[in-house]
Amino acid sequence: MSEQWIADRMHHIDASGIRKVFDLAANLKDPINLSIGQPHFDTPEPIKQALKDAVDEGKNAYSQTQGIKPLLEMIQSGVDEEYGQADRKAFVTSGTSGGLMLALCTLVNPGDEVIAFDPWFVMYKHLTTLAGGTVKSISTYPDFKIPLDKVREAITPKTKVILFNSPSNPTGHVATREEVEGLAKIAAEHDIALISDEIYRTFCYDQEFVSPAEFNDQTIVIDGFSKSHSMTGWRVGWCHGPQHVIQQMIKLQQFTFVCAPQPVQWAACEAWKFDISHFVEEYKQKRDLLLSELGDDFEVHGAGGAFYAFVKAPWGTGSEFVKKVIENNLLIIPGNVFSDQDTHFRISYAASEETIKRGAAVLRDLASQTW
Repeated sequence: MSEQWIADRMHHIDASGIRKVFDLAANLKDPINLSIGQPHFDTPEPIKQALKDAVDEGKNAYSQTQGIKPLLEMIQSGVDEEYGQADRKAFVTSGTSGGLMLALCTLVNPGDEVIAFDPWFVMYKHLTTLAGGTVKSISTYPDFKIPLDKVREAITPKTKVILFNSPSNPTGHVATREEVEGLAKIAAEHDIALISDEIYRTFCYDQEFVSPAEFNDQTIVIDGFSKSHSMTGWRVGWCHGPQHVIQQMIKLQQFTFVCAPQPVQWAACEAWKFDISHFVEEYKQKRDLLLSELGDDFEVHGAGGAFYAFVKAPWGTGSEFVKKVIENNLLIIPGNVFSDQDTHFRISYAASEETIKRGAAVLRDLASQTW
């Protein structure tokens, strides 16, 4: 196969960051794993049973592109109750990643700029590249709050989209009402599309979740069941936003993903009704445990939601510290996977309390070493 066959866009997509971590970890035996960005609990039994029932009942064909009627009605009813915006319409996506891809490919022309906040979820840059756009990053260091003045300064005639994620992966920062309202109003004033990635919205521990859709009725919201219900492999999410955008996204889904898997959509109807508050409380306790275990040895900001802490390396660069950590049988992710900076590392506390304590002990021991 000729190398010339490969499209130029693929050379701008680097999958090496996390791969290097697992290459380093390849020879570890029974590593302490605080690297994985998915819940450590299994999918709840009623949801699994609903999937089995759907398969047994023959609900295995394509569904409507926008989703099966019962699930769509549940989601739309919830959206209507929360926002009361007559033009806000919902549809079912093939995971939140699918929803993000559809949104960016619907909105972004080649050469357009997409504002994203550094540190960011790794997929944002690559999906923007796929759509033909360019990411314009805005640093949120050291406290990971949204710097509204920097947002205004970053806007140019090429700015088409602002990508926003709260609670954040990788920092766990939960944006305040003032941050969210300010960002929503800036997008509205400049007629810029605002995409709000709300996959972690249920995991807020110290303050109430706030969506920019509350202040800007043109906001496109991406959400799903992956994190809240431990359904990462099931690939079902939803999106809602202004009708004229949603219609175009549904059209694109028809010719790409076709639909979310139909049996999983029936299971998602059960998930929509399932109470996950005990999971949220459990993760709050894990967050508190991790911060307590790290103590005064590490600088941590954010960590108010999701199940991540983005921690400043106590010596060296983030990647140098992580290399040493992995040599000591602990798996974490270097911050430069998510950022233009190489100063931090990401811990996932979606793990047992024992694993969190073992991992924190390794980190404390290495923090005291001289670089």
